[in-house]
Formats: sequence, structure tokens, C-alpha cells
Amino acid sequence: MQIKGHHLSYCTNIHPGETWEDTFQSIKDYVPKVKTNLGIQGPFGIGLRLSNQASETLISDGNLSEFQKWLDTHNCYVFTMNGFPYGEFHHTVVKDKVHQPDWSTAARKEYTLRLFQILEALTPKGQEGSISTSPISYRHWFETSLEREKVLQIACEQLAEITAELHQIEQKAQKTLHLDIEPEPDGILENTEEVLWFFKDWLIPKGGAWLVDKLGISPVASAQLLKHHVRICYDVCHFAIVYEKAEDTFRKLQEEGIKIGKIQISAALKVDVPSDLNERQNLQSKLKPLAESTYLHQVIGRDASGNLQSYPDLPEAIAILDQIEIEEMRIHFHVPVFLAHYGNLSSTQSDIIHVLEEIKKNPVCSHFEVETYTWDVLDKALRQELSSSITREMEWVINTFEK
Repeated sequence: MQIKGHHLSYCTNIHPGETWEDTFQSIKDYVPKVKTNLGIQGPFGIGLRLSNQASETLISDGNLSEFQKWLDTHNCYVFTMNGFPYGEFHHTVVKDKVHQPDWSTAARKEYTLRLFQILEALTPKGQEGSISTSPISYRHWFETSLEREKVLQIACEQLAEITAELHQIEQKAQKTLHLDIEPEPDGILENTEEVLWFFKDWLIPKGGAWLVDKLGISPVASAQLLKHHVRICYDVCHFAIVYEKAEDTFRKLQEEGIKIGKIQISAALKVDVPSDLNERQNLQSKLKPLAESTYLHQVIGRDASGNLQSYPDLPEAIAILDQIEIEEMRIHFHVPVFLAHYGNLSSTQSDIIHVLEEIKKNPVCSHFEVETYTWDVLDKALRQELSSSITREMEWVINTFEK
């Protein structure tokens, strides 16, 4: 669907299932319900998540044609895909495995190229298509700078190869497709300054050299191609966790000609940390049930002077909460966006409101995707059947953006 010229959907990574059969069944079960609930008469966009396994199945044996027929029948279209999680994303221990395989591997490149092959087939003519992806790798996997630099070198060459393929698609099919790198806490790229560093010191010189050699183009042309087809996925939750303001990030990226390809509308948990020791111990007790075993819940705390302290997962932060000098914690927990408070906890919902206000003034991209996949923070009285929950999220975004 479109709101004020922007495509909006929700990410189907909320639905369990790693096979194409399970993924397609979830789409058939939920997308028409959400569309009906929202009263959408026109085309309805889908933010599609495919595992590697599902992508291999979809592209074979006529499955893609069958899916396209279903989209046509239900007046739906795919405009964006989530290519970050490669393998299982539900009912298993994901944690840092969500970054596997990283951008130093052929598997990540081949998976992404396959997703673009699918997206090219599904994206309507004249419509941009986006795929979000890993922030290169997980920073805690590397003990030395040499190890990290080796990954960055390979990643830049593979991103250049992706760029060359997308350039060919654009020339042939007149469809602009872009790969949107998604910074997140403890990724090799986790904030604006690291994105700028990556483009300036790595992607443009290293990836550009690959394009110059393979395509016989100038360094200037190679830089233009890279910035056209490799963009940033601005996940509101992730940038809120690192305490960055949208207007600053948008301005800095635009000054360097780096585009934002997609806005993922998501909220993190926010916790005011009391100074009283007994109250802190009570807070520890309240947070412990949230330290679940499926996903990483990185934490960044801020002290009275504005200094930041990172913790790789929630259990580590909880364990020393009674010892550290911080006033606030933000936790990587994609909580429902329609609420600002969850009992004694709160969220970074205000950052979403701020981002949407900024986009009204500075429309940095046209793709919006709601990404909520953690509902356990809701009181049981607030929990609803999944299609109703998704509808509630989408309605809140629509009403907020259209104010």
C-alpha cells in the first residue's frame, strides 16, 4: 500500500517457517486478512522474508509463476525483501548466527543474487525494489584488525559484483534495485560514522577498483554505481539504541551522496535506571524474563555525561546493573510500535515519530517496512490474534504519518 507516496508493509519475518511452503502458507493466511482489516482496496505491498532454503525452492519448478499469479489475484506486490537472516529465524537459538554466513562468504553473495533474481521478477515495472542485508559481519568474531580487514576486502569485492548485476538489470529491465546494508549494534557497521567510514575507506576504493577492472569504467563512474545500488537500511530501533538522531544521520549521509533505501519502522526497549540500589535490584528481576535464548538483545547504556557503554547481550547487562554508573539503557528488542510503555518499561516509540516527521520534511526514501517480531512484552490483556496485531501496528504507523 502507499501512504503519501511511500510504500508501506510489514516484514513477513514475523511468521515462523524456513521452507517456501510454510512461508507461502503464512502469506496466504495473513496478508489478505491484514489487507481487509486495513480497508485497502488498491494494491497492497509485501515485505518478503525468504530463508536461503525458501529462495532456492521459490525460484524452481514454477513456484515463482504460481506466487506471481497469487499476487495478481489478491492485488498484492513485493517491493522489498529482508535478506539479513539467511537461515532459521524462529524456534531455535539465533543469537550471533543471524550474521552467518557473512559478506566474506560466497554463500551470502549467492543467496543475495538469488533474492534479486526473485525481486526482479516480482517487482512491478517502474517500481524500485530493495533488499536489506547484514552489516557485513559480527564484530566480536574478530580478534585482530587484520582478520576484520580481510573480511572487509572480500565483502567490498562481492558488493561490487552485486552492483554490476543490478546495473545490468536496470539497463535491461528498467528496474532500479538496491541492496540496503542494515547497521545494528555489534555489527561491523553499527552507527552513522561507521557507515561513512565504510563507504569512504572501503567500498568506494576497494569495490570501485573491482568495477573499474571488470566493467572498464572510470573510478568516478564506479563510485556512482556503488552509491546507486548499495544503500542503507535505516532501522529505527537500531539507530535509537546507539542514541543517534535521524536528522543528523540523514544530513551526513546526504552530504556524502549515500542513499537510504528503506526505513524499517521498529522500536527498542528503553529503561530508566534508578540510582537507588534496591530499585536497581528490582529492575534486574523485571528484566530477567526478557533475557531469552533466541535472539541477541544488545544493550547500550548512557551515563549522566552522555558516555555510552555497550553490552553484547541482555544477561551481561543485567548481571552488573547494580554496579555500573548509567542512567538509561536501550535494549535491542523489537517491541510493538503502537505503545510507548510496557508496564514499568518503555520504548523508543518517540524515535519513530521523530523519524516520520523528518521524512515529511526530507523524504530520504520511499520504502517503509514495519518490523516487529517480539510480542511477549505485552500484557496478556493486550495480546491479540496475529493478523489483528499486525493491523494494529500498521494502523498506528498510518495514523502517525498522515497527521
